[in-house]
Amino acid sequence: MLITGASRGIGAATARLCARAGWDVALNYAHDAAAAEQVADEVRALGRRALVLQADVADEQQVRRMFEQVDAGLGRLTGLVNNAGIVAPMARLEDMAPERWRRVFEVNVLGTLLCCQLAARRMSARHGGAGGAIVNLSSRAAEFGSAGIYVDYAASKGAVDTLTKGLARELITEGIRVNGVRPGIIATDIHATSGIDAAAPEVAAGIPIGRLGRPEEVAEAIAWLLSDAASYTVGAIFDIAGGR
Repeated sequence: MLITGASRGIGAATARLCARAGWDVALNYAHDAAAAEQVADEVRALGRRALVLQADVADEQQVRRMFEQVDAGLGRLTGLVNNAGIVAPMARLEDMAPERWRRVFEVNVLGTLLCCQLAARRMSARHGGAGGAIVNLSSRAAEFGSAGIYVDYAASKGAVDTLTKGLARELITEGIRVNGVRPGIIATDIHATSGIDAAAPEVAAGIPIGRLGRPEEVAEAIAWLLSDAASYTVGAIFDIAGGR
């Protein structure tokens, strides 16, 4: 399997959990090679193979090279987790620069589209593949809209939701299940980019369960969707958000 954005947070937690379930894992990262190597060491300690692959998912040539490296290093792909994503500092739409929008959509939407395309070409029975599963990471922001915070990010995740539902119907007859998860506010360092203080008491107070989520709780849903236990689950998007 391939996990994008696997050096930290939800991606790293998913790699550990899937390794325990028997997956060999290709770990993509954009910047933090040391963190990705640490996760790879944990995967290997669990008796599974691990590849560490640098690529900006917004760069088509880098992504194509990454998939070729997975082919050579692990064999034909049967699982993909599109976890790589970015936010930008809190702002109102009227104060945002178009360059910001382009970057958010290039990573969150075009990167997911490209990885789905290249994975489908490897998994699809039409191309001699053995089938597989794709899980796309969205966000509860896709439904709330994140007014005054980052409506551009929310819009990008809304696009991911639409892609997930449409692609699920497009690929299921070829042996590929596509599903998604929409995390709420999870205790990861992505919040530092946006300027949201996830540790502030009022943040947890706004969540019905009364606390932030843990990356491992999101990883459990991802691992289940990748597994044979989810064999009848197609085009679903699970909210992992503590009731928010």
